[in-house]
Amino acid sequence: MANPSLIRERLDRRLREARPWLDLDIANQRLSLLEGESAQRNYLVSTARNGVGEIEGSHCTPRGWHVIRAKIGAGMPPGTVFRGRRPTGERYSEALARAYPDRDWILTRILWLSGLEPGLNRLGRRDTMRRYIYIHGCPDHCPMGVPESAGCVRMRNDDVIDLFDRVPVGTPLLIHE
Repeated sequence: MANPSLIRERLDRRLREARPWLDLDIANQRLSLLEGESAQRNYLVSTARNGVGEIEGSHCTPRGWHVIRAKIGAGMPPGTVFRGRRPTGERYSEALARAYPDRDWILTRILWLSGLEPGLNRLGRRDTMRRYIYIHGCPDHCPMGVPESAGCVRMRNDDVIDLFDRVPVGTPLLIHE
């Protein structure tokens, strides 16, 4: 049987050599876009209010290595509202927010994540993609640098557009505490 820590070490090395790759530091609520070990961009984000965790229904942000499986929303205007990964035809506004006060707003762009580590964030009740975990835009009044989301990674709309335009599908992402 293969040594899990040796497998993780090889995965870490291979994915960190990817160009580009992403590093999400939960403790600092910071997402970094890297080329090798050199940070090209840093973004303040907001991860899960419930902390880290991988179980379906936990409303936690999953840890470990992931990949951007799909990019949704190219060319849509900032503030585009998405439901079920489809644009609704609406643009976020205070009036819309008052009409739907309990909605968890997914705006502007979606980077849909998929786990790469079976048993941690892939397959079964721990599957990041089946949990619909994204990097996405949110209303401008939502705080960044503070864990407030329902499990996804929230970004400012201008920042998520910038990131979306810089990374291809298949870009690796390491989420850690």
